[in-house]
Amino acid sequence: MSRKIVIVGAGYAGIETALYLQRKKKKKDDLSITIIDKNSYHTLLTELHETAGNRIDSDGVIVPLRDIFQYTEVEIVKDEIVKFDMESNIISSNKNQYEYDYLVLAFGSEPNYYGIPGMKEYSYPLWSFKDSIRIKEHILDCFELASQENDEIRKKSLLTFVVGGGGFTGIEMMGELGRWVKKLCIDYGISRNQVSLYLIEALPKILTILNENNVKKSMDYLTSALGVNVLLESAITKLDSEKVELKDGRSINTRTLIWTAGIKASSLTDEIDTEKNRTSRVVVDEYTKTAFKNVYAIGDVSAFTYDDKILPPLVESAVQTGKNAAVNILADIRGTEKVKLKPKLHGVMVSIGSNFAVSEIMGKQLPVWLSILMKYMVNVHYLFGIGGFELVIKYLNHELMNKRHRKSFLEYHYTRRSATIWLVPLRLFLGYTWLIEGYNKIKEGWLTSPMLAGLPVDGASSASITESGEKIFRIVSSHTPEWYAWIANQLVIPNAILFQIMIVLAEVGLGLAFISGTFTFIAGLAAIALNINFLLSTGLYETSWWLIPAEIAILGGAGRVFGIDSYLMPALMKLWRYLVRRSS
Repeated sequence: MSRKIVIVGAGYAGIETALYLQRKKKKKDDLSITIIDKNSYHTLLTELHETAGNRIDSDGVIVPLRDIFQYTEVEIVKDEIVKFDMESNIISSNKNQYEYDYLVLAFGSEPNYYGIPGMKEYSYPLWSFKDSIRIKEHILDCFELASQENDEIRKKSLLTFVVGGGGFTGIEMMGELGRWVKKLCIDYGISRNQVSLYLIEALPKILTILNENNVKKSMDYLTSALGVNVLLESAITKLDSEKVELKDGRSINTRTLIWTAGIKASSLTDEIDTEKNRTSRVVVDEYTKTAFKNVYAIGDVSAFTYDDKILPPLVESAVQTGKNAAVNILADIRGTEKVKLKPKLHGVMVSIGSNFAVSEIMGKQLPVWLSILMKYMVNVHYLFGIGGFELVIKYLNHELMNKRHRKSFLEYHYTRRSATIWLVPLRLFLGYTWLIEGYNKIKEGWLTSPMLAGLPVDGASSASITESGEKIFRIVSSHTPEWYAWIANQLVIPNAILFQIMIVLAEVGLGLAFISGTFTFIAGLAAIALNINFLLSTGLYETSWWLIPAEIAILGGAGRVFGIDSYLMPALMKLWRYLVRRSS
């Protein structure tokens, strides 16, 4: 009888468990995998600040579950679990019941308000995709109302934004907000001096996990570059719709407090009769197993102890606990030895807006530019692992091409978008040119007679006529680099017919590819390479100097309009996804 593995939660940990089980299961294991989540998408929690701060489009931080599990045997169920019956191996929503043989708790965490009066009612937490949209819309509303407000006190309150919490999420949120308000001030005709930004932290410093140098760099950037007022050792004691009250008696009039100062395990853990720590995380053993022999807890819901410390709620922790649970479920099914989890946390990165970041990787502090690059690389690595090239391309498109904040000179120009249809005439003319070049060479006898020659004694031009009246092409001239001349003399000229056929086929093929719009990007790169080859040998003629600039231009998706690429590329991406999923 097939064993039912049910995973509750499609966060970083749950996704890893499901994919690892899918990759490693064997037919004889006879198991089914079901992942249940209240949403139909996976949220990139570490990037929520980018949506809340309007750096990228809203869909840039979510990945549809169907894109992750398409062509796998993982069943996706959109439902919200509310009850757990561990004795009967049944979990329930308000409408359905689900039986399981193995249960994986991966439903994550939620904001911890620490019982602060008014915090839950009036703050704007940043812990879900919907939270990020709500924050973005609220900030826009504040600027809209402030631009129409005549009362200076109410206007100041609308333009005062407070972030509670100096951890990773709070710092990254303030970084995005600090850059965004500059653009909002321009859009709404408001002076930047009228906007106040506050970061409130109860501890003596921000980013407590980082070294002092990185903390100082972050503080300097927040205060100097972004104009943020950082209040340390300033615990919030009360919040209402109009002001924040601090422990030292101060208060800040504001309509906006973004709360990032703490998390705890999801309140769903209250429905589970098992040992939990003070933040409601389920206590697990060294195999990520709970007190129930067939129930595992992973990610933020898991209180895994390592080196006398609770594993911190990081993406890397979630992925490693998720993998360990999958390994041990398979071990239990197969009757083999289970594997103890030995976490390996490689480092942390914090971005403060799109142009500044700090990081510590394997105990080493990286410079700002490398920290920014490393954050991109980590996200690319993760997205490739769960969805392949398609998700990576989508992510890079959001991050590099569709950024909304104030841009540098180069960013402003390379992210400008225009209708690809205007490249179609250029693509067709380029194809016609290459096709005619190939056709003319066929007429001249390139497929049957040697036409390529080396450097003549008298230094004749690259195209010349022999005594017998035959036209030959000299691919070595006085300006040819020595290394290229050696290749031409030793390899190409002795095998002239072979290389002539290759050139003719390449030119005809490029012509057909450009005209039909098939594999246009690859054809463009090949054409550029071929032109560079001609440039090194015979040089470009006056009539063909424009080819390389034209070929660079059509790399921008020219085949996706009135071209086969518009149908071929999506089909190939779908096929690639199928092959990758089935092979794994």
